[in-house]
Amino acid sequence: MSGDTDRAYRSLRRIDPVFGELIAAYGHPEPFAWRDPRRTGHSKFAAMVLHIVGQQISNTVAFAIYDRLMAAAGGVPTPAAILALDHATLRAVGLSEAKSSYVRALADAQSSGAIDIEHLDGVPDDDIVKQLTAIRGIGTWSAEMFLVFNLHRPDVLPSGDLGIRTAVQRQWRLDELPPPKDVKARGELWTPWRTYAATLLWSSLGPPTPVAGSSG
Repeated sequence: MSGDTDRAYRSLRRIDPVFGELIAAYGHPEPFAWRDPRRTGHSKFAAMVLHIVGQQISNTVAFAIYDRLMAAAGGVPTPAAILALDHATLRAVGLSEAKSSYVRALADAQSSGAIDIEHLDGVPDDDIVKQLTAIRGIGTWSAEMFLVFNLHRPDVLPSGDLGIRTAVQRQWRLDELPPPKDVKARGELWTPWRTYAATLLWSSLGPPTPVAGSSG
């Protein structure tokens, strides 16, 4: 992965001087660091449950709710364990009405064979997004986060993400916040390393923190 990381950032530096400036300030940030693997183990299903739990809330709150869900499920959540929990229990652990239905919808989809979330390694990105977003409660952003953090796909640009849009506006000195379609169009030039570009753009929203490997 280190070779890919070095090659990705070298390519981005050549593509646009803006990335050269960001690399000088932020180094080569690792794009695939899953935020808390111990909570989900090797389960892609549990990882997607955590993505759903974390929608539109802070990581701290999401982890607290997920930990209660783990306790109720008797460990890392499985489809069978989620489906065995009644609505009242799901609400009691802190899930909203909507998210309770979303985690059950994911469990239903996995149990019925509508998706095999544990075995998507050879499936193209666009097809994975289509499969995931066909499940109630999983939007494009959540599917893209799954592609990045759980499947380690190198060419994903969450063009609708507010942080990415804000970073593009700042770094290219645009007068207005660009709409997702404009971010997507701009990002076509960054293929096949759009995940790395997104990681630099997210990093740019915070103070410079160079990491090892920032040269070249």
